Amino acid sequence: MSVTDWLKNNIKGDYHIWGVVLFFSIMSVAVVYSATGTMAYQKLQSTEHYLFKHGALVVLGLACMWIAHRFNYIYYARLSRFGMWLSVPLLLWAYFKGVNLNDASRWITIPLINQTFQPSDLAKLALISNLAAMLAKRQHIKKEQYDPSILANMIIWIGLICACIVLSNASTAALLAATCFLLMFIGRVPTKYLAIMVVVCLIMGSGALLVGQRAKTSISRLKNYWETFQGRRPPEFQVEQSYIALAHGGVYGQGPGNSHQRNFLPHSYSDFIFAMIVEEYGLIGGIVVIAAYLYLLWRGMRAIRKANRAFGGLLSAGLTFSIVIQAMINMAVSVGLVPVTGQPLPLLSMGGTSLLFTGTAIGIIISVSRGEADESKI
Repeated sequence: MSVTDWLKNNIKGDYHIWGVVLFFSIMSVAVVYSATGTMAYQKLQSTEHYLFKHGALVVLGLACMWIAHRFNYIYYARLSRFGMWLSVPLLLWAYFKGVNLNDASRWITIPLINQTFQPSDLAKLALISNLAAMLAKRQHIKKEQYDPSILANMIIWIGLICACIVLSNASTAALLAATCFLLMFIGRVPTKYLAIMVVVCLIMGSGALLVGQRAKTSISRLKNYWETFQGRRPPEFQVEQSYIALAHGGVYGQGPGNSHQRNFLPHSYSDFIFAMIVEEYGLIGGIVVIAAYLYLLWRGMRAIRKANRAFGGLLSAGLTFSIVIQAMINMAVSVGLVPVTGQPLPLLSMGGTSLLFTGTAIGIIISVSRGEADESKI
């Protein structure tokens, strides 16, 4: 069997999305290698350590994407119910007993393999998938005929999971709540219930933030951003270093591997990787990355037409929104448009759980683009 025949038999769905992900994967390995070279040599006397580690995770992310796209997307409606029930105790376990890093307990160590993962990634995927399934069942019902108890169930789940995430990660919870709001809006939920959802998330989220680990950090970041915006104080150190990287990049960039700010900018391989991209590849490289995310958004929305059914369309829309909104927030942080959030750049930043679950989410979107499902089985 030729390579072409194998690809036709094993790679299905929207080839444009496959192409965008392949572009991001190559760009990610190149930029992470450059951003971590000095750090790897100082810690381990080997500049390739993070290259091999991150490269392996990129391959695993692509494998998750391939596996996810092979399944009929209808099965994710059933799996999401189990995922939601599982994510709540995992989030609480991470908060009380998880690995603490930078004053936040977001990680759980997996026994035997001794690797960590963030339950919030599982919670995002499960909640969006289940919300899409619940909304899809009721698309034939007029707004005035919605059963309040069903909508209350949706809102309670959104508030509960977001509150559990807020305990250690306020920005992730806020982005998830915003994604759910958009999904419910697209799903024709009446305005008064959208308002109720906002109120519930604010009340439960505020309560969880006050008793959690990130209240002082969140308030401090918002205060610092506002004072900087008013010109009353200089930007935070990492934001200032990001500005310098952006300025060094110019139009054409310093060239791959020629970044200067990687030695000064904290988290240049994750939270501020967009600044590294602009420094090495210039304004043109930054525009290309932004355009690639927007193209991914368009292809994800286009998959709605392929699905021909409500669940597939809502599922594709919700997961695409989640990925692209996070990407835009990350890039906005690098250029100083929003306060520092600590959100990685999907498909580009170094990280384990994020790459694997993002790959899975895109695999589900591609599965929707295949358009093969009987939604009466939800």
